[in-house]
Amino acid sequence: MNAYSSMSKGKLEKMYRSVSAHYEICKTEGLKLNMARGKPAKMQLDMVSELLNVLSSPEDCMDDGIDVRNYGELAGIPSARRYWAEILDCKPEQTFTGGSSSLNFMFDVISRAYSHGLLHSPRPWCKEEKVKFLCPSPGYYRHFRVTEFFGAELITVPMTSEGPDMDLVEELVKDPQVKGIWCVPKYSNPDGIIYTDSVIKRFANLKPAAPDFAIMWDNAYCVHEFDGEYVPFPDIIRLCAEAGNPDMVYEFASTSKITFAGAGFSVMASSVDNIAYFTKLFSVQTISQDKVNQLRHVRYLKNKAHTLEIMKKHAALMAPKFNAVATALNEQIKPCGFAHWNQPKGGYFVSLYTMPGTAKRALELCKQAGVEMTPAGASYPYGKDPDDSNIRIAPSLPPVAELEKAMDVFCTCLKLAALEKLLAN
Repeated sequence: MNAYSSMSKGKLEKMYRSVSAHYEICKTEGLKLNMARGKPAKMQLDMVSELLNVLSSPEDCMDDGIDVRNYGELAGIPSARRYWAEILDCKPEQTFTGGSSSLNFMFDVISRAYSHGLLHSPRPWCKEEKVKFLCPSPGYYRHFRVTEFFGAELITVPMTSEGPDMDLVEELVKDPQVKGIWCVPKYSNPDGIIYTDSVIKRFANLKPAAPDFAIMWDNAYCVHEFDGEYVPFPDIIRLCAEAGNPDMVYEFASTSKITFAGAGFSVMASSVDNIAYFTKLFSVQTISQDKVNQLRHVRYLKNKAHTLEIMKKHAALMAPKFNAVATALNEQIKPCGFAHWNQPKGGYFVSLYTMPGTAKRALELCKQAGVEMTPAGASYPYGKDPDDSNIRIAPSLPPVAELEKAMDVFCTCLKLAALEKLLAN
């Protein structure tokens, strides 16, 4: 197949008729496939369900002399704090462990910044004339929604193959109204980019004008390789401290895609002073977290080495799905010459860039054929992709056979949308 851009109008019309005919066949299959979110599949959840049985008696509920069934230990039980410190390569006293969602922690940090300010805030953010927040894009739409919810002005920062455009970041943080930046530093959502050591060092050495500038470091995929061995990652908390910015970073992670997506436990890691400050603020909100669930997880996951063994089992289930995506795109889309995409070795997404001006149309066609995906534009501030080009593919939930059907529909819709635009022009 020749690249679409080099085809004559007659050949494009012939191709359009052929692709349209296949699309009509796709619609008759009655598919109901949801690829809108990076949900773990049932097999992944079943694989770790021994977690439910690790605590079976009152004697099992003791942790360093603490009865986890009772009140107390707001920042988390000792073993849980040690566990996350090992995973993130920081210190237990730099961690605050919580419930099932790290997004809750992120929301709470921004919420407290608005209501009370951060540790070095001259005033609560709600009393600032304007708050701006940097959003490397494409990025995670739930991050952007948090700061949008509180009225911040969202500023798009383009992603590069090494991470966010740091030249632009370093320039933008000279504005004292710029209060922070969202980051997914390892297997970024959705591009699957691992920030380079150089980019991470530049983050640690930022000199923002705002004294309470916050790096929101969502390390959601810190142990989530599905192709190859575990990739070690620098400790941003230590690097910031060494650069003279000890309180600038807040790191987040959870077990949501290690154990149960809705019933895991999470962590916020930062400087000891930040942890002390937020412990005081959180003490008004709650007496303690679900320590029984924290202990259950620590007993099951044990340590970093054992967690990485579990992640290899996840990888065995995930890799064939990402291979199915790559196969479909390489066979059906690559010869057409109008799209490109990433091929990550970890994380949960594939990020595809189709012909500008066609992403929304392609996903509209997908929905009509029974395949639902993340809305076009979702990976950009305010849900607006300026090129209408980026599409996030989330292959984790469907079985491989269903995923292959979904990808056939998806590729057909990409081609149909591209052909429509070329013929219209």
